[in-house]
Amino acid sequence: MFIPEGFSFSAVASGIKKEALDLGLIYAEKPVQGAGVFTSNLVKAAPVLLAQGLLAKRNAFRAILVNSGCANACTGEEGLNDAQEISSYLAQKLNCLPEEILPASTGVIGERLPKEKIIEAIPPLIEGLSPDKYQDFAKAIMTTDAFPKIASRQIEISGEKINILGIAKGAGMIAPNMATMLAFLLTDTSLAQDKIYKILKDTVDKTFNRITVDGDTSTNDTVYLLASGYKKKIEDRNIDSFKKALYEVCYELASFIVKDGEGATKLVKIKIINAENENRAVKIAQTVANSLLVKTAFFGEDPNWGRFLAAMGRAGINFDPNKVDIYINEIKIVENGLGTGKESENRAHLEMKKPNFVVTIDLKQGRAEAQYLTCDLSYDYVKINAEYRT
Repeated sequence: MFIPEGFSFSAVASGIKKEALDLGLIYAEKPVQGAGVFTSNLVKAAPVLLAQGLLAKRNAFRAILVNSGCANACTGEEGLNDAQEISSYLAQKLNCLPEEILPASTGVIGERLPKEKIIEAIPPLIEGLSPDKYQDFAKAIMTTDAFPKIASRQIEISGEKINILGIAKGAGMIAPNMATMLAFLLTDTSLAQDKIYKILKDTVDKTFNRITVDGDTSTNDTVYLLASGYKKKIEDRNIDSFKKALYEVCYELASFIVKDGEGATKLVKIKIINAENENRAVKIAQTVANSLLVKTAFFGEDPNWGRFLAAMGRAGINFDPNKVDIYINEIKIVENGLGTGKESENRAHLEMKKPNFVVTIDLKQGRAEAQYLTCDLSYDYVKINAEYRT
C-alpha cells in the first residue's frame, strides 16, 4: 500500500456502535489543499451542510473527522450545532482552527450524535495517530460493509514518486450521483487550486457516480480529496498521469462498493458501445443497471434479455431496437433485436454463474461508449435492510 506523506490516521470505539471502531481521524501535519463533492439529495445531513460551507470559504485544512453508526441527518439546527461543537473541541486539541476540520458521518438517519461520547473519545483518538493506522480508520467508517475498502497507486513524475491513497465505505443506499458512501482521497503532491475541484468532480462523475446497488441516494454522500504538497506540484504537462492514477483508485473503490452491495453475489459491468454520444450511453447503462427486474435476473443467473431491452426502452433515449446486439461476456444472446436461441442462452447462463461478468449492449449508432457497475438483488438485501435498526 502506498501511503502519502504528511498524513496520519487513528480510530477508536467511542460507543456510538456496540464494541466496534466507530470514530476515525485523518490528520495532516500542516495545512493541506482540500476539495469535496457531496450528495445530490435535497435532504442533506448536518456534516454535508457544514462541509459545503467550509469549502466555499477556504482551501486549507488539517483534519477529517468521521463517525459511523449515526448519520446526523434530519436532526435540524441541533445536529448542525453538535457537529460544530465536536469540530471545535477537536480543533482545540489539535491546535488548529475549527474551520480546518472537515466532518463526515454515516449511519442511521434521524438520530443525533452522542456528542459527549465523541468528545470524550477525541483525546485517545489523537494519541493514537500514526501513518500506519489507515486500516483501522477504514474499519471505523464501516456500517453494513462486509470489508474495509482501500486502494492506492504510486506514479513517478520527473523522477519523484507520488502516492495516492483512497479509503471508502458503502454497501447499501448506493445510486448514481453518489450514494450512502464516503470516500477519502489523499496524495502527497499539490495541484493548482483552480483545478483540484474539477479534477475531483470529473473523477467522481466517471466512477462513484456510475455505480448502483439499490437505486437509493443518501443524505450523507461525501468524497474529499486532500493534497499535502510534500512532493513537487503537478504541472500541466503531467496532469494526465495524475488523473489516470486518481481514476484507477476511485474506480477500484467504486467496484469494491458494488461488490460489497448488501446481499450481493454478483458484480456486473453494464457496457454500452457504439452509442451516438456518451451522455446517451450513460443514461441507457444507468437505466439497465438500476432495473430491479434486471438485477433479480442476475441473481437467478438468467440471461433474460427481454428485461434488458425493456429497461433500455424506458431510458428516454432514442435508439433502434432492431439493431441492438447484447452479449453476456463473449456470448451473443441478442442480434439485431432478436434472441439468438436457447443454446447461446444456456452458454450465457454458465457465464452468469461467475461472480463477475459483463453485459455488453451494442447500439450501432455511433462510436461513443459508457459503463456502469451494478450488482444482483438477492433475498439477503431485504433481510439486511428490514433489520437495519433492530
